[in-house]
Amino acid sequence: MRQFTAVVNPTAGGATSAAALLGVARLLREAGAGLETEYSHSLAHARELARRAGERGRVVLAVGGDGMAGGIGGALSGTGAVLGLVPAGRGNDFARALELPTEPAALAEVLLHAEPRPVDTVEVTSAVHDRTVVLGSVYAGVDALANRHANNARLLRGAASYYAGAVRAVAGWRATGYRVTVDGAEHAFSGYTVVAANSGYYGFNRLVAPSARVDDGLLDVVMIHRAPRRLFFALMNELSTGAHVHRPQVRVLRGREVRIEADRAIPYGADGEVEAVVPVTAKVLPGALNVLCRTHRGTGRP
Repeated sequence: MRQFTAVVNPTAGGATSAAALLGVARLLREAGAGLETEYSHSLAHARELARRAGERGRVVLAVGGDGMAGGIGGALSGTGAVLGLVPAGRGNDFARALELPTEPAALAEVLLHAEPRPVDTVEVTSAVHDRTVVLGSVYAGVDALANRHANNARLLRGAASYYAGAVRAVAGWRATGYRVTVDGAEHAFSGYTVVAANSGYYGFNRLVAPSARVDDGLLDVVMIHRAPRRLFFALMNELSTGAHVHRPQVRVLRGREVRIEADRAIPYGADGEVEAVVPVTAKVLPGALNVLCRTHRGTGRP
């Protein structure tokens, strides 16, 4: 029977995380699994707790949202340790990409019985962050600014905070000159953002890269070119379905390594946590992380 270590940050959505873990924990213990809980006081501490648990051969449960999942998953990347997710954040975008259930009984079934599957992770390097590994995506431009506004919102929570942050970011955005290098080929344009996506979802259930897979060894690079603001807001609404990729202002490439540069110091983000300014490089690490998730019948893939 599996032995689990749940890592929880009580200062980041603590009540939600505790509630999400409580229901799953009871079911895991009733099934005979071992479960211990570690409380972190920062994301760096959470990474250290995860590494220690992984070294002991325990399945590490990241309890929280995409920041927690990305931080812990990044810490376990390349170690051979196994990650399980207990979604309890605002977005839970990587869990959504894995099609993980949120209902406690169904999630406990996955954690107890699913076979670990290798998924890709993303190595992020910049002048500020020598090397950080995340799970979902790296995004540079108006969406990173929107995420910053959402994280700093006091009155709004969840998707509402991101929508408000996006409106504020777009209203004050001026077109930026990008230089994006994908596997050595350079692409220049003026626009709003670049997203190097491992997972198709980001920004609270927005399907920014519909064709992205977490196990194909590639990043989907979504570039949104300059457009009138009214058109950009329409495009933002289309992110809920992925229909935006059919607009002429959107270009999608695929590659293993992406460098994003700009003609000014625009912000970038990664999994909702890492915040700095470009230039930044994202490199896929194929099959670097073992994660507990369902397998689609006939594909052998998450």
